[in-house]
Order: sequence, then C-alpha cells, then structure tokens
Amino acid sequence: MRYSDDIIEEVRMKNDIVDVISQYVKLTRKGNSYFGLCPFHNEKTGSFSVTPSRQMYYCFGCGAGGNVFSFVMEYENFTFGEALKSLADRAGVELPKIEYSKEAREKAEKRAKMLEINKQAAQYFYYQLRRENGAQAWQYLVNRGLSEETIRSFGLGYSDKYSDALYRFLKSKDYTDEQLRESGLFNVDERRGMYDKFWNRVIFPIMDVNNKVIGFGGRVMGDGMPKYLNSPETMIFDKGRNLYGLNIARTTRKPYLILCEGYMDVISMHQAGFTNAVASLGTALTSGHASLIKRYTQEVLLIYDSDAAGIKAALRAIPILRDAGVNSRVVSLKPYKDPDEFIKALGAEAFEQRLGEAMDSFMFRVQISEDNYPMAEPQGANRFFENCAAMLLELSDELERNLYVEAIVKKYRQYGISSEDLKKRVRALAMKGTPAEQRRESRPVPSGGAKPEFKKKESAADKAQKLMLTWMVTYPKTFSTVEKYLTPEDFVVPLYREVAEMLFEQRKNGDVNPARLLNAFTDSEEQREVASLFNATIHLETAAEQNRAFSDTLLRIKEESLKEKNKNWDPADMQGLQDIIRRKKELEDLGRKRSQMQISFE
Repeated sequence: MRYSDDIIEEVRMKNDIVDVISQYVKLTRKGNSYFGLCPFHNEKTGSFSVTPSRQMYYCFGCGAGGNVFSFVMEYENFTFGEALKSLADRAGVELPKIEYSKEAREKAEKRAKMLEINKQAAQYFYYQLRRENGAQAWQYLVNRGLSEETIRSFGLGYSDKYSDALYRFLKSKDYTDEQLRESGLFNVDERRGMYDKFWNRVIFPIMDVNNKVIGFGGRVMGDGMPKYLNSPETMIFDKGRNLYGLNIARTTRKPYLILCEGYMDVISMHQAGFTNAVASLGTALTSGHASLIKRYTQEVLLIYDSDAAGIKAALRAIPILRDAGVNSRVVSLKPYKDPDEFIKALGAEAFEQRLGEAMDSFMFRVQISEDNYPMAEPQGANRFFENCAAMLLELSDELERNLYVEAIVKKYRQYGISSEDLKKRVRALAMKGTPAEQRRESRPVPSGGAKPEFKKKESAADKAQKLMLTWMVTYPKTFSTVEKYLTPEDFVVPLYREVAEMLFEQRKNGDVNPARLLNAFTDSEEQREVASLFNATIHLETAAEQNRAFSDTLLRIKEESLKEKNKNWDPADMQGLQDIIRRKKELEDLGRKRSQMQISFE
C-alpha cells in the first residue's frame, strides 16, 4: 500500500531539488540549470545537470536522472518509501499512518524482529572478542595483520566456546524459541534441543547496503572443519543478492568494484586502502549479484585465487556480469594465492599496479582455453581457433567482435591465422548454429519465471518518440501543435505510451509537470528510463531546421504507429482494416503537407 499522490507531491514540492542535491554535490549555475560532477559515475568534466524549472536532474554521461525522490533513492540506496520518509522529515511533513493488512503487518513485524535479533547478536559477538575468553580470537586477527581500527570498522567478533552462550543471552532479552530458530543463528535437534550455530569461531557480521546486520560468517582459528560457516538463508538474508563489504564499497565512488572470494580478502584490501572491494557470500556469483553490482558500477575487476578452482570461478562470473551489462577484467596475482598474501608480501603500491594490468575478460577466456589444446600440432591449433570463433559469435555487436578478432590475430599470428580466416570461421559457425549459441538460447529461466532481458540497441523510431516527449515537456506550448497530429496511442513503446498518456492528461488539466509525473514510477530503473525521455537532444539553430526536425520526427512516429497497427491487425476485423486505411491516408496527407508544419520551440 502506498501514500496518496497528493501527499507524495506535497513532499516533493517542499524539497527543492537544487537544495537537496547541493547537500551531496557541488553545483555551479550555468544559465537556467546547475552543473556538477556526477555522483553516480567517475568523471572529470561535469555532465550532471539539475534544472530548477523542471525539478529534475540528468547526467548526460551515465544517463542517471529523475526527480528529488529518484536522487535520494539512488544516492542513499533507499526504497521509494524510505526516500519519501527521509524527505518528509527534512521538510517537516507528517506522513499519515497507513493501515496495513494483517498479513503485511505480521510480515513487517517479523522482519523487524529478525533484524533486531541479528543486531543484538552482532553486539554480543563484538563484546565477546574483547573479553578474556576472546583473547585467542583477538590474537588470531592481529596475527592476520588486522589493525584495531579495521576490526572495529567491520564489527568483527567472537563466538564463545560454549554452545549455548548466545542462546542464553538472547533468551534473556525475551525472544521466543520460534523467533530464534527462524533467525538462522541456532541449530535444533531432539537430543540437545536448541544450541548455537556458531561457537569458538571468529565472527564476521554480514551487512546489507544500508548497514543492517542480516547474517554472519564464522571462521575456525585452527584446523577444524568447515573452515568457514555461514548463516543459512532467511527472510532477511539472501546470499545470491548480497555482497560482503558493499555497504562500504558503494560509498567510495570509485569507477569500478573489485570482486574477490572471501571475507579476509575484502578486509585486507580495505585496510590497504582498496575500499571498493566486495565478495560473494560463500556462493558462486549469481545474476542477482550482477544486477546488484550494476546499480553501483559499470566495471568489475575479478580477483580469484590463482588455482584451478579460482580460474573456474572467474570464467563462470564473466558471462554473468556481461549479461547484466557490466564490463569485467581479470587481475593476476601470481605467484601469490590471494590479495591478502600479495599485499603482505609486496604492499599496496604493487597491488595497485597489478590492478592497472588487469586483463580484458574476453582475452582472459581465450588465453585460458589455449591450455586445452596442443598448439604445437596443426589439429590442436585448428581446434583452438574454432573455439575462438565460437566465443566471438557470442558477441552481438559487430564492431566489438571485429576488435576482438584483431586482438586474437595479433596475439596468435605465429600460428598463421589472419583476420579474414577467423571471420570466415565465425560466419560459418553462424550459418550452422554453434554449441555456444545453443547454450545461450537454453539458459535457465531465473526463479520467478521471468526470462532474462537483453537491452536492444535504440532504434530511430525509439529516438523519435523520446525526442517528441522531450519537446512536449521542455516547450509546453508545442502541445497545441502536437495534439493536432498525435495521440498517446501513436507512441508504440509501452513505457513511452504510458508517459505520453500522463503528459496529455496533465496538459488537459493545465499543468505539464514532469517531476510530478515521475512520482508514479517507484522502480529506480523505470525512473532512469523516464528521465531520459525528457532529455533527448538534437542541435537546431534556425526556424527552418526546427520545422524540418519536427515534421521528420512526427512522420517517423506516425509510420511506426501504422506499422504496429498493421502487425497486430486481425484479418477478421473489418473495422480495424478501415482504421488502418484511414491512418495510411492521413500519413500520406501529412507527407505532402510536411513543408507547411510550423513549430515554435520557445
């Protein structure tokens, strides 16, 4: 259940976007807008703009955009509800209490109780590390090279050697056995009853991006097994959608994240100054992890152990990141096994140098695959290049594929391979279909049943619709001309049509307000997409250029609308056929009258 549109709009109007964003970004006025360095990606020249008249922001570099709610959601990683409450508090607006259903209220209360139990447990473990019983654990961490500041920063702790110590502590806080069982902090069996899951281990609290403790990892200090023990999944802890250290790494504003394997890797890198390091939580990288990463960066440096298992993990992670739209490079730490070992041996400066030498992930895959073929034998080299062609075929962008063709040829020229030879291989495989293509087609559907979406390249028709929406928002007076020729139905992209319907409705009510329109979209990706609709640009100087651009854009939209109508027409629908014929005639008439169309962008 959400708050009324009037309450949401009241909060938005009482939080001037320039005032709010100025608390996070240094802005400089230029004309009717303010500019600064984008807080969502690394840049040296300010492409981040804030427009007071629209009460919206937009980055022409990375595409981040929206209203004041969007900004707070993206910067603070808040949900829409959290952003609304934060801005309401800032403006002194009292939000009305919402009556939840019994089920929703019980679920919210249960979640809050589990977060509370985890927080109490983290405080207990933290305290135990500093008691006499925790001396061995403290010494273990110091011997691993961790400073007191680092231990405190990550909230590290110790679970006592008695298997019911945490249970007795939490029972004293009046939690029920059912609540404790669901927290994942305890095991239960018929003989022993309920007992601590973690005991006599160094404890690593796991926090979500909002610094709330959602689970724990425990490490033995000797040779016991398992070496690492993690909390099971609960209603607040999803291993496939959380990353260790991201609560700190997301605020560093570096242009990339460093993805490694374990808690100690992350902690040792943070201590050495590499505070953009994160790790998965005892699982292989998932599409959920990749989607989470995409919210904070466009690039990842992969650091896995230098053994066979580490290489396999890196090879598995590369396509998952690629499908999420995240570029990746692979860092070699040889002859050292992991970041902790490398930094202790050679120091932070040498580690920084290795990061700079990270290998392109596609070429890393090529190099690793080379080890599977006897390259000194003609058949072996031939099979290797066949495999390269299969990998190249996975790349849908032709320019990118050609660049990698040249890179492979440059590296393996001594085997007599030429660019044309390799391109022929790729074309031949494309004609008959390859195992790589079949694997991509049969990729498992994620839990929940939704098929993975691959972002298609923006078409000329999409650009035309975006441009028209930008004009309608930027120059509201154009509406009187636009509505003579277009209706929201002419916008064939569903999201664009929805936005057009809202703009036409606002126009009807006498108030074209894009910032208010954005209130209807609470998903951050949708907000970003909608914001981009109001920031399409085209350079126009003279009135003749404006008129020509308007007529070209209008005709393109009408053509696509007619194509869509034609495509979805049912041959049995005679009225639909008459409508298509009428639209076609109107389009032909518009084409003949295009020189008479006059528009004013003022």
